[in-house]
Amino acid sequence: MILADKITEERKKNGWSQEELANQLGVSRQAVSKWESAGAVPDLQRILQMSELFCVSTDYLLKDEMKAENITYHESTESYAEPLKKVTMENANEFLDMKRNGSKVVANATSMCISSPILLIVLVTMAEDGVFHVSESLATVFGCVFLLGMVAAAVFLFITYGMSESHMEHFEKECFETEYGVSGMVREKKDSYEPIFIRGPAVGVVLCILAVIPTIIAESMEASDYYCGLSVGLLLFILAIGVNLLVRVGMVKSSYDTLLQEGEYTKEEKLFKKKTDTFSGVYWCLTTAIYLAWSFWTMSWDITWIVWPVAGVLFVALLGVVKMVLKNGSETQHYI
Repeated sequence: MILADKITEERKKNGWSQEELANQLGVSRQAVSKWESAGAVPDLQRILQMSELFCVSTDYLLKDEMKAENITYHESTESYAEPLKKVTMENANEFLDMKRNGSKVVANATSMCISSPILLIVLVTMAEDGVFHVSESLATVFGCVFLLGMVAAAVFLFITYGMSESHMEHFEKECFETEYGVSGMVREKKDSYEPIFIRGPAVGVVLCILAVIPTIIAESMEASDYYCGLSVGLLLFILAIGVNLLVRVGMVKSSYDTLLQEGEYTKEEKLFKKKTDTFSGVYWCLTTAIYLAWSFWTMSWDITWIVWPVAGVLFVALLGVVKMVLKNGSETQHYI
């Protein structure tokens, strides 16, 4: 293993980003990126600093034939006894292409679900106001058929995409090592994509906020049901576009973070996720059981829906507590 790979491996083992390592060494992130892509070699002073930061010898960093001094990882109370899988350049490019193409599928399917009620709302309000000479029942039928068709098509897209990417889902769940040059290539692509990632979510959020304007205008003007229905349809249409942007850009960004094992995909986060998966499953099963029991006991379905938003907020809070407990427990075991 060459120096570039050792720097990358030790940085990730400590859960640091390139910028965090650069700050500790007093250099720029670009310098660390060049070291990891073998585009440059750190000077002796930086080698000594990294030796202290990584708790390894300078011999290990400088001698290619010398293997890692600590073979197992002790992140979060869990260790890797087996060697980590290697990600080749071909694997990385295949994964990035799959995520890029898949982001369009998932984003479009999500937009289809959001916009599916538009025709139903517009047709029913047109029938009520007599704009469209069709009975309300027939308008409802046409609208429901369109809604169910859109949702069915979206579900089909979700399922087919999920099945097509299943052979690479281990990248997001398991730890791995990248072959020489892979991290540098992914980092370069991520840097070139950064402007899009900044603009995309910003535009998406703005559209989601502005989507409500047509409805506010219609209500303030005390417009007829037909125009109110059109305003709601326009709201859903703009919302679908905004969410489409958020999903598409977010999936592409996460594909880079996955291969670089940064953000939500560091080795530590993956280990925490494995531990919290059981908690998540039990939590939502109990929530569903409470919702159904309360609903059938009281038959107040118009009230019991409040369980879901409350459960969602509590889940985020409890998940944070569970992660904190696990992290403190792992640190205690480490010191012991």
